[in-house]
Amino acid sequence: MYLTRIGPAGSERPVILIDDTHYVDVADVVDDFDEAFFGSGGLSRLGVVVQERSAARQLREFAGERIGAPIARPHQILCIGLNYSDHAAETGAPVPDEPILFTKSPNTLVGPYDDVRIPRGSTKLDWEVELGVVIGKRTSYLDSVDDARAAIAGYVVANDVSERAFQIERGGQWSKGKSAETFNPVGPWLVTPDEIDDVLNLRMWLDVSGVRRQDGSTSTMIFNPYFIVHYLSQFLVLEPGDLINTGTPSGVGMGFQPPVWLQAGDVMELGIDGLGQQRQTVIPAR
Repeated sequence: MYLTRIGPAGSERPVILIDDTHYVDVADVVDDFDEAFFGSGGLSRLGVVVQERSAARQLREFAGERIGAPIARPHQILCIGLNYSDHAAETGAPVPDEPILFTKSPNTLVGPYDDVRIPRGSTKLDWEVELGVVIGKRTSYLDSVDDARAAIAGYVVANDVSERAFQIERGGQWSKGKSAETFNPVGPWLVTPDEIDDVLNLRMWLDVSGVRRQDGSTSTMIFNPYFIVHYLSQFLVLEPGDLINTGTPSGVGMGFQPPVWLQAGDVMELGIDGLGQQRQTVIPAR
């Protein structure tokens, strides 16, 4: 299934994508794609509803509605740093022996086509296309990497927007450079694992104002999504609906010589095969 949420920010309703122009509205049976939904086995129940309504042709056409993030604000957004060897090399950092963990504020979550705001005082605004993992059930102390598969509800495109001066030059706190408003566009869809042939071999790309900046593949991850979920479960409890951003390939702005930073008016376009595409315009701080 392809889950998304449409409508004004703060008033989105849950729907299931059927094809490029049609969806099944499930707002009468699902409050939201949130912790309660995932934690109560909502995906299994919803599959039956969608099948029945599709068979009965109870479909609606998209009519220019805003597409929001495909999940409601999660309990936590966890991020893995330097998870592609080529990205580590372009930043001058060694390849990590274990996943590097940092967090983003959950209120950074926005829709895939929403504007990205330059925070006040920003001088080094950067982009990162990433595979996002959404947790499907409360999870801790998983016994094996294979067990992690059953804990994953689906996958999303994420843009881990970053302010490098805040991140690197203001006391070494990564979360400081990752948590400004609008810094985590997600979607357009949450794609369930059964819809993906091989999550470990998905092309991913990002353009800035028409110039290709990132062109990589999940196949070059250092730590794959199953390893990451198992690893994190040894240190903290993962809640249903939690989002994990799993790192970015090379081509971020800080990796160029000289570095290239986002400016007001720039347009980021990005995507991952099978998971959809995003488009954000960079606008000044308010």
